[in-house]
Amino acid sequence: MTIDQMLTFGIISITIALFIWNRWRFDIVALGSLFAAVLVGIVPAEKAFTGFADPVVVTVACILVISAAISRSGFIDVALKIMNRLVDYRNLQVFVLCGMVMGLSAFMNNIGALAVFLPIAMSFAKKIGRKPSELLMPLAFASLLGGLGTLIGTPPNLLISNIREEFTGAPFEMFDFAPVGLGVCGFGLLYLTFCWRFLPKDRLGQALPEERFSIEDYVSEVSVEENSKFVDKTIREIEQMIDGDIYVVGLLRSGYRSLAPSGRLKIRAGDILVIKTDPMTLKTAVDAGKLTLTGSKETENLSITSDDVGTAEAVVMAGSELIGSTPKEMQLRRRFAVNLLAVRQSNTRRQARLHNVRFEEGDVIVLQGNLDSMPETLSELGCLPLAERNLQLGRPKVMIVPVLIMAVSVTLAVLNILPLAISFLGGVVLIALLRIMRPNEIYASVDMSIIVLLGALIPVTQAMQTTGGAELVADALSGITTNLPLFGVLGVVMVATMLVTPFLNNAATVLLMAPIAANMAQNMNVGIDAFLMAVAVGASCDFLTPVGHQSNTLVMGPGGYKFTDYWRLGLPLSILIVVVGVPIIIWAWT
Repeated sequence: MTIDQMLTFGIISITIALFIWNRWRFDIVALGSLFAAVLVGIVPAEKAFTGFADPVVVTVACILVISAAISRSGFIDVALKIMNRLVDYRNLQVFVLCGMVMGLSAFMNNIGALAVFLPIAMSFAKKIGRKPSELLMPLAFASLLGGLGTLIGTPPNLLISNIREEFTGAPFEMFDFAPVGLGVCGFGLLYLTFCWRFLPKDRLGQALPEERFSIEDYVSEVSVEENSKFVDKTIREIEQMIDGDIYVVGLLRSGYRSLAPSGRLKIRAGDILVIKTDPMTLKTAVDAGKLTLTGSKETENLSITSDDVGTAEAVVMAGSELIGSTPKEMQLRRRFAVNLLAVRQSNTRRQARLHNVRFEEGDVIVLQGNLDSMPETLSELGCLPLAERNLQLGRPKVMIVPVLIMAVSVTLAVLNILPLAISFLGGVVLIALLRIMRPNEIYASVDMSIIVLLGALIPVTQAMQTTGGAELVADALSGITTNLPLFGVLGVVMVATMLVTPFLNNAATVLLMAPIAANMAQNMNVGIDAFLMAVAVGASCDFLTPVGHQSNTLVMGPGGYKFTDYWRLGLPLSILIVVVGVPIIIWAWT
């Protein structure tokens, strides 16, 4: 092993460890990796920023913009009309929802496709009295599977195509992924249609009528008024008085703060209670005890009528300004004219006062403010509205235009009239010229953390190839799999990629695994396409954890899922994908 190879493996190993540690943002880690690679000389300084000029990076950014335009186009209204006909068929509900998400994910960013259907699923679950948890995880998994069908369905496919061009001189075409993608999607859709029952049955109660909130297990703050029935009652007595599960997890009295207060502690007028319960029980407690949600006090002196003020619930998206900050630090009331009434965090380790909660991706929040300005506020905060009241989610007047732009962009690329990146860039220009999205909305729809990750890691992972590191790993793996048939070797590649993906971003996984897989194919004197397809499938099929892909994280809060819930539905699906995916790859690409 040469010095350059050791340096390459060292930097990539440290990068992977930092990704797994998850203390710093993955884009910052990627930039640090690029800096270190240039510093030690494995990436020439003049090539340090070539990754940002890569057509793949431009294509990903353009797809994110067009995906956002489609999600704003009023598609939700059409989908709801379709879903309204399926009230009495539970399996069919899952089948249609997942099928529509798969179809949309094939031609737009899978996170964007999920973001379109998440409010649909939440609203539909409420309407039919079904648990949202029965729909949301299958929906997230379907969005990942749908991206396998086309070149533009997910960034890993674009990266795989780029790596194929480096090895063979020709990239994959738009629908080269379809034989494998459609086959895997078909089996995956059937699995999700019937096997959603593997999910725990106690995640969230029955979907509730549209009340003030619609997601359970919020941590909220209430103020005890002078005339409250809770005055002079002990905490234990209060918890027993309310019909439903309610827990007083904190108390603030005259500046004194107590976490997990004693059940024998008596409540006084003026106390602020931090309580954890579902929305209906919260409403019962507020009404019965004549309590006041502390956030709502701030709107009492505003010169707006009660019809103008309402509540909206939303999930904190990746890249949101809220992530890592507290309500106190964000100054939500002063900056955005909204009050935080409640927050639900799936992995809360300790209970804090509401204004000291530190937001994380996937948190579900309830905001109170002017309903007319709420959509723009949520967009500015980087939050996806869930079960809000009177919020306009789509723009029906331009519903067909973004879809046509996507169709034309795809057609121009398929017919080789324009390169893929140029075709989609033209689509973005049209969106801007036709004012389908405002310039600030276009820029906001591009997840810069993904762009930075790709631009920074492309030169670093290319060093694996230029230093001979990828070939070294491939030789080692080839030695291990010497006596295995092609079916077994491809299975090993796919499983290894699946195991790496939960700890890395799926794009980073492709950049790491694809050159290794291509070198393995060359060592075996077989075509590299089957091996690259195995990596593509493995990188997109992250069903084991809530943190490996943003789609999984996005549904964790609204679905009330725990970390281990993903294994229950995802592990059998992962095994199914390997069992059916490898034979399809061999049939299509060998």
